[in-house]
Amino acid sequence: MMKIGELAKLTGCSVQTIRYYEKEHLLESKNRSEGNFRLYDSSAVEQLMFIKHCRSLDLALYEVRELIDLNQSPGTHCDDVNTMIDNHTEQVEQRMKELKELRQQLTSLRNSCSTNRTVEECGILKKLSSKQLQNR
Repeated sequence: MMKIGELAKLTGCSVQTIRYYEKEHLLESKNRSEGNFRLYDSSAVEQLMFIKHCRSLDLALYEVRELIDLNQSPGTHCDDVNTMIDNHTEQVEQRMKELKELRQQLTSLRNSCSTNRTVEECGILKKLSSKQLQNR
């Protein structure tokens, strides 16, 4: 058994993050010490590493919660897991498309100003100002 600080060191999560995951019912402390400190076992380490991996894939907390619930029902079909990952992949593809468009806009903006100009002559600032007027 270990206290929250030890769990944090083992997993690379902050104590605040661990408490937040507990508040969100993603992780639980099953035991308390005599001094009423939360105590964790190796299953908490595994659970926290699972959560961290899911979060590194940019899965939302509700998705992580669903995966935890599904993971606790090993006999069920994994169609829901597949669907979730498929949906998440589509969201990532949409964000990538939006980021490519953003890069194009920024590149175009950057190309509107050469070096050796004053701020008053800056093509970027002129374009940004004219865009602001157009969007009002």
